[in-house]
Amino acid sequence: MGNEFNHRPVLLEATLDALQLQPGGRYLDGTLGGGGHSEAILNATGPDSTLIGIDRDPTALAAATERLKPFGERFVPLRGAFGDMANIAAEWAPFNGILLDLGVSSPQLDRPERGFSFRADGPVDMRMDTDQEFDATRLLENIKHHELVRILRRFGEEPRAKQIARAILEGRPWTSTRALANCVAESAGYRNSRTHPATRTFQALRMAVNDELGQLERGLDAAIDLLAPNGRLAIISFHSLEDRAVKRRFREAAGENNPKDPYGNPMVPTAFFLPHRRGIAGKDADPDHPRSRSARLRTLEHSPSHPSPQ
Repeated sequence: MGNEFNHRPVLLEATLDALQLQPGGRYLDGTLGGGGHSEAILNATGPDSTLIGIDRDPTALAAATERLKPFGERFVPLRGAFGDMANIAAEWAPFNGILLDLGVSSPQLDRPERGFSFRADGPVDMRMDTDQEFDATRLLENIKHHELVRILRRFGEEPRAKQIARAILEGRPWTSTRALANCVAESAGYRNSRTHPATRTFQALRMAVNDELGQLERGLDAAIDLLAPNGRLAIISFHSLEDRAVKRRFREAAGENNPKDPYGNPMVPTAFFLPHRRGIAGKDADPDHPRSRSARLRTLEHSPSHPSPQ
């Protein structure tokens, strides 16, 4: 089990730098996954630090717990979704650093039985929490055309959502990821696409099944509230929907939309600022990692006395 989630985390060095790790600090990894980021944080912060790790995937949680066993009581694994961290991890707050590595992990994608990918055939599942009853097959069973179009447009930004949705509904029921991907490819009519024609559709269905944007919105608010003074929140996103939500919430917390005086200073002071206003592009910070090409790291600091960002 441990080997299935033993992969190199994305943007590792950039993330450690962004968190400004302190010896003896208290940290929260809201998307524990295989525990790669958490292991590096625990190694970097010395014997007096503590890390709380949250994941809703029981397989990932078990693998990370095994990997981080050498750290003893310094590591506390918790089952749940990071959107619920306000309730799950409140007793350990405030945190000197919080990390969210969004989206689906490589080990989840690489396991056909999880149904996230069409590279190998598997059930149309896509659940991050395998105890959740609602999966992608159930989503597609009774959905209306206009509802499916909305999901494909909102979560997949799919311009040919209407014709793809129509073909998916006509082909029900769906039990095979490969068959579903072929249906999408044939109905979409894309030619010479750099990515598989079903990529956006699979992303949209996965995000709907797991309420990923809802989790992100709740998680952002909770994480900001759980930060200690001078603490940092670092978030790695992999597509524009996630990144826009993170950027918007971070800039709101930093008061960028607040009224300003004639000298450009916010009239309503804020306790947060953006160390890297534009974020850090994965392709620049971690060019050798295949998943970094689409990644972006954004950071928010709880520090009312910090100077303006460069």
